[in-house]
Amino acid sequence: MTLSQTDAVQMDINTLRAERARINDAVQTLANIEAEGGALSDEQAQEFDTLQAEFNTLTERIHRTEAAERMAAASAQPVDPTPDLTPSSAKPTAWPAQAKTSDVKGGPVARMVRALVAAQGNPQLAAKLAMERGFGEDVAMALTQTEPGAGGVLVPSNLSAEIIELLRPKAVVRSLGTRSLPLSNGNLIIPRLRGGAIVGYIGFDTDAPATQPQFDDLRLSSKKMAALVPISNDLLAYAGVQPSVDQVVAEDLTQAIALREDKAFIRDDGSANTPKGLRHWCLPTHLFTAGAGQSLQDIENDLNRLILALENANANMTSPGWICAPRTFRFLEGLRDGTGNKAYPELAGGLLKGYAIRKTTQIPIDLANDQYDDLSELYFCDFGDCFIGEDEQLLIDYSKEATYRDSGSHVVSAFQRDQTLVRVIAKHDFGPRHQESIAVMSGLRWGV
Repeated sequence: MTLSQTDAVQMDINTLRAERARINDAVQTLANIEAEGGALSDEQAQEFDTLQAEFNTLTERIHRTEAAERMAAASAQPVDPTPDLTPSSAKPTAWPAQAKTSDVKGGPVARMVRALVAAQGNPQLAAKLAMERGFGEDVAMALTQTEPGAGGVLVPSNLSAEIIELLRPKAVVRSLGTRSLPLSNGNLIIPRLRGGAIVGYIGFDTDAPATQPQFDDLRLSSKKMAALVPISNDLLAYAGVQPSVDQVVAEDLTQAIALREDKAFIRDDGSANTPKGLRHWCLPTHLFTAGAGQSLQDIENDLNRLILALENANANMTSPGWICAPRTFRFLEGLRDGTGNKAYPELAGGLLKGYAIRKTTQIPIDLANDQYDDLSELYFCDFGDCFIGEDEQLLIDYSKEATYRDSGSHVVSAFQRDQTLVRVIAKHDFGPRHQESIAVMSGLRWGV
């Protein structure tokens, strides 16, 4: 519909409405006569009936005209009112499409948390709020199909997969190439070759040597990990879809999970329902103590001992890498040779002696022996030979009144801080297929 056509229709509607208003005034005048106790004459009664019929006729015309205007607007084609002075040869054949703002990774889970907090933990009300606030049908459906339990509200695997994917760059064990496999009914068995087959050369009329490979199993079973995440109520109260808000919430969730997961996969001992980490999978023959010296040659000797441990054990070296504390990383980064050049300039690119290296605070720097209480560790492993068995679903729960301990071990009240404490429960286990793929250097005082 063009501008002139729109104006004409609008003028027609206004004229009809004005005429109907005039008739209504006349009808009200006649109605007031009877309302004040009078009586209409035959002529006035006839006039009332005529006006009523005209009022109804005008009302029907107005309704039809309004309907026609709505249909015309729905099928309207835009018209550029400005003259087109562009030469036909210079006209583009099509306008480039405008990209839609993409959702952030983990955004649906972040909005699921926000909806649950707003609904005081009621999944059905949370689903209703998710639809009203435009959180997405996937979020609303996930909330509709779940029931609250003692452990929290279940996040379906199609949503929690994004959170698990976000862990890869944040959790150092995952980032170095550790393989992730789903737990079937809470268990996973991975067979491994423990002893090699007997292979040799034979002569004519000589029996072939017996081939008797020895097999063993890596058995992973579900371990429950709970991560507490304090989140500002100002963020959780945001009503609409806002990628920056969802990103902050998702990053807080994944950061808490990544830190606790790394602690388990590196140093937990497998007791008290925890996974057994690299330190306790390491064979005694692959556990070394750092030398007392800290010269460049001493450092080289210690690093090469770890690499040789894997090479001498014929490790696959599919995805080898280092894990250390930040203190150790900075010591190696600042180490200089005799000419003043950096001994390991490749550390700027995340490599040490050609292998990937990651740093994490989950490796302590306050381990003790008979002489020192400021010791640390260095790990060199083939992470392509390590596996994470994990449940592909998460559980989330929340509290506005709970207390927690911050990084300084101070007790913090979520209520006083105007925070909501979100608990995320994940189920997983960790282990190497071959223990020979792990080497650990203890007793490090590098950087002290």
